[in-house]
Amino acid sequence: MQAQGGWWGCSWCTELSLSQEICWKMCSLWCAGEEKRVGTRTVLVGHRPVADTEAYVAQKFCDNRIVSSKYTLWNFLPKNLFEQFRRIANFYFLIIFLVQVIVDTPTSPVTSGLPLFFVITVTAIKQGYEDWLRHRADNEVNKSNVFVVENAKQVRKESEKIKVGDIVEVKADETFPCDLIFLASSSTDGTCYVTTASLDGESNFKTHYAVRDTTVLCTDEAIDTLTATIECEQPQPDLYKFVGRIIIYGSNQEPVARSLGPENLLLKGATLKNTKKIYGVAVYTGMETKMALNYQGKSQKRSAVEKSINAFLIVYLCILLGKATVCTTLKYVWQSNPFNDEPWYNEKTKKERDTFKVLRMFTDFLSFMVLFNFIIPVSMYVTVEMQKFLGSFFISWDKEMYDEEIQEGALVNTSDLNEELGQVEYVFTDKTGTLTENSMEFIECCIDGHKYRDCMAEVDGFSQPDGPLKYYGKAEKSREELFLRALCLCHTVQIKEADQVDGLVAHPERKYTYISSSPDEIALVKGAEKYGFTFLGLENNFMKIRNQKNETEMYQLLHVLNFDPVRRRMSVIVRTSTGKLLLFCKGADSSIFPRVQQEEIQQTKVHVDRNAMDGYRTLCVAFKELTEKEYDRIDRQLNEAKMALQDREEKMAKVFDDTEADMHLIGATAVEDRLQEQLAETIEALHAAGMKVWVLTGDKMETAKSTCYACRLFQTSTELLELTARTVGESDRKEDRLHELLLEYHKKLIQDLPKNRGGLKRSWTLSQEYGLIIDGSTLSLILNPSQDSGSSNYKSIFLQICLKCTAVLCCRMAPLQKAQIVRMVKNTKGSPITLSIGDGANDVSMILEAHVGIGIKGKEGRQASRNSDYAVPKFKHLRKLLLAHGHLYYVRIAHLVQYFFYKNLCFILPQFLYQFFCGFSQQPLYDAAYLTMYNICFTSLPILAYSLLEQHISIDTLTSDPQLYMKVSDNAMLQWRPFLYWTFLGAFEGLVFFFGVYFLFQNSSLEDNGKVFGNWTFGTIVFTVLVFTVTLKAFLEAAKNVFCICSHADFCFHVAGNNSPDLYQPFPRNSSNSFKKYKREKSSGWPL
Repeated sequence: MQAQGGWWGCSWCTELSLSQEICWKMCSLWCAGEEKRVGTRTVLVGHRPVADTEAYVAQKFCDNRIVSSKYTLWNFLPKNLFEQFRRIANFYFLIIFLVQVIVDTPTSPVTSGLPLFFVITVTAIKQGYEDWLRHRADNEVNKSNVFVVENAKQVRKESEKIKVGDIVEVKADETFPCDLIFLASSSTDGTCYVTTASLDGESNFKTHYAVRDTTVLCTDEAIDTLTATIECEQPQPDLYKFVGRIIIYGSNQEPVARSLGPENLLLKGATLKNTKKIYGVAVYTGMETKMALNYQGKSQKRSAVEKSINAFLIVYLCILLGKATVCTTLKYVWQSNPFNDEPWYNEKTKKERDTFKVLRMFTDFLSFMVLFNFIIPVSMYVTVEMQKFLGSFFISWDKEMYDEEIQEGALVNTSDLNEELGQVEYVFTDKTGTLTENSMEFIECCIDGHKYRDCMAEVDGFSQPDGPLKYYGKAEKSREELFLRALCLCHTVQIKEADQVDGLVAHPERKYTYISSSPDEIALVKGAEKYGFTFLGLENNFMKIRNQKNETEMYQLLHVLNFDPVRRRMSVIVRTSTGKLLLFCKGADSSIFPRVQQEEIQQTKVHVDRNAMDGYRTLCVAFKELTEKEYDRIDRQLNEAKMALQDREEKMAKVFDDTEADMHLIGATAVEDRLQEQLAETIEALHAAGMKVWVLTGDKMETAKSTCYACRLFQTSTELLELTARTVGESDRKEDRLHELLLEYHKKLIQDLPKNRGGLKRSWTLSQEYGLIIDGSTLSLILNPSQDSGSSNYKSIFLQICLKCTAVLCCRMAPLQKAQIVRMVKNTKGSPITLSIGDGANDVSMILEAHVGIGIKGKEGRQASRNSDYAVPKFKHLRKLLLAHGHLYYVRIAHLVQYFFYKNLCFILPQFLYQFFCGFSQQPLYDAAYLTMYNICFTSLPILAYSLLEQHISIDTLTSDPQLYMKVSDNAMLQWRPFLYWTFLGAFEGLVFFFGVYFLFQNSSLEDNGKVFGNWTFGTIVFTVLVFTVTLKAFLEAAKNVFCICSHADFCFHVAGNNSPDLYQPFPRNSSNSFKKYKREKSSGWPL
């Protein structure tokens, strides 16, 4: 095995002075046992066996077919029917249909079977069509052509025929057909650039590295000579983790082992950019690729409307049972008279006389259930689904939510939660990229406590001010240059010529552009360039920079200690041209300060704190010089850790932690991340609509707090309550101190404040506004207290404090903690509707946890938008999405649901009353065709059109007056009061329909030809009046709202004619309170 060109043995074998051959064999045997323990796979590159693998047992791997479809031609019918009949309503009507088939019921089985068949068929067609689209998309991928190297020649194959171990060639702008280990490329340095937009949406280029021993094998003939095996972990879904090693066998040479990590793995779905071609060996194929393992269907979230529908269904089911029980009881009371039980014209058969009375009563009860079962609206589910599906297009079509910069609009990933957008009470938002632009600009830096800002003249370092800049003092020239070299060297930025980069515009003054997955790093490199030190790129493991004297300096890059969110820092180890070994490190102040000399901290900490208060993102920069002995030890430890297949990350973290110690602090940087446009106005509108906004961020407290003030989440009058490491302390008494603070804040917010007596919904605005700030370490103490602390009620007290605050800021949050916060609020009393919005992969957990998840199509990737329920380009679009679309969707579907129950009660009550006039003989009032078609077409289509197009208040009014949102909040239109209103209205109209026609028949009972009016005529007249009335009801509701809107317009034009210029706005900001009150009362929707 080799590292940096020389043999290295493991520390165990080195201590025992074992030879290279014995070390290799023993380590191989040990690692084989390790593989069995952790579950690894061995891949033969090019399917060429190795001499030392006689005992190798061929493993079975899946093919490269991608299957995202749910059904096949053979299992579609049974599987789809099983899923549909799991719904309570469908199962109920199936039972009713079977009862009609088995029992002698008064109505034909067609009356229940046909509507049920219609519902099942429509749903099956919809789901079948969606699955057919998935099949078609799968075939496009599976049948695409790829090139595989076999016998030193390129062979064209279909993608689905790739096998694990095949060597695949991929050319520029092609997507990788499976997960590949990068072996060689057309670039001499063995690098390639990829974009992972289809995986996480990251549009920036990412650099991947080939195994250094195979970089020269850049032709078909050369790559076909490679004999190697790859040992790696079994497939797992994390896109950013990979552990493995490649063992390369050469003729008459010792095997060479190289570690493999995420930088060597090319993921299926990623696209090759700015590289002519690459060679890679397939390690994961088909449904075992990371892309396939990350695939998940739409989140199964239930809206509050569905829960209300289920509650209303139970009420109507009780009404149905009550009607059937009353009619069954009265039937046998009626039949207690022998003349009524067995009249001379309808004598019973012997079989009927011998039947048990209990059995007859049960059969009659089932018959009445069948007769009245139409009170349960079976077609409502289909209508609601169609309304949600078709209505969701209005969000996608909204031109005001289209962003010209990214050329994209809003996206609806699930239409099941449209109405939830109108019920949100808590908004949880990320900061960077969501509230800010995630567009970084270098602002200033400090070196040894001296501040440097704006452009400097290059004649004497960069400490001399250029232009109107104030003089801040200067550090030593050598320290300035050391700081700028650190900025130029400590990063993972790559350089490409401007004309070779797709979609990137180079700086007009240079012929190249910087490429990085982090905008912070590019800002720092540009900042160093502004002060005279320019990064020129990486070539053959040498980093080139141009200094202020226009001289080129070369540094050999030995190791990169990559950034991770736990360490919150990254480092590089370089060798200068004079042979000096240097470690440069940059990271968050909380991770750098404990690792530098304590006497160096204070002068830099002042600048860091001030920059954070100004809202800038800060990083500290440190360095240390290494001896050859220290470097050799670090190099050996890093290589050993990289070769481990088990616990590699823990071992790497341990080496990183030991290496990044006893450093010297040089200075700090400040980078600005601008706020998104209309951010403050959007947050103010959400507050006015009765929503609480919580910011959950991984950023430091001072920066996040400054952002909260800038976006008006915190007002100048807001009293801030802190639960952070600074207030709790780091001593052994920190849990006791936390308990004291919680009790103090609880007393201030809950015990000492008078209870709200206004009765206003969501009226949490107190005479004094309070805001809460908490960090991740304190939150861990609250959610996971130690067992001996006796603080099991921490969480309850903390939650009560949070709910009383107008705004909450949670900083230094890990992704899992974000989800814990959302879950904690979601599960509080009353189950408030929560919404999470973010733009990065670290926001996915809270997006999935909330009732409604919204992704921002930002610069941190599209993983958030892919896992969300809705995606919007900017945070400002949240205002219209909730206040306009959410309000209208809720009002529309609320009336759709209430109307369905109303019209079905109108329909079935005359049937119930008719039993009192036919001796409870289960005689149907309506013709079978009317029973069948009433819900399918006569009354469903008008309300569907109404629920799609109704707009009782104009969009401009809804967005300009956020308080209208509160009028429909807390599920106001689907509470018991409006439900009872519609129920009693249906009962009253049902009575009018029946008795109106009944008394009409008292005057004339004969037709012109002498025939007596019969049952069919009576039922048809009732049905006709019924259909016209319930349809007219929907029309009148729509007409009433049109009249209200017209009245608003007439009033506005009338006042505008009297020279009131404020009324030319959609909603006047300076108009009188009486006018605002008039508008809200008139336009707040139709009364229930």
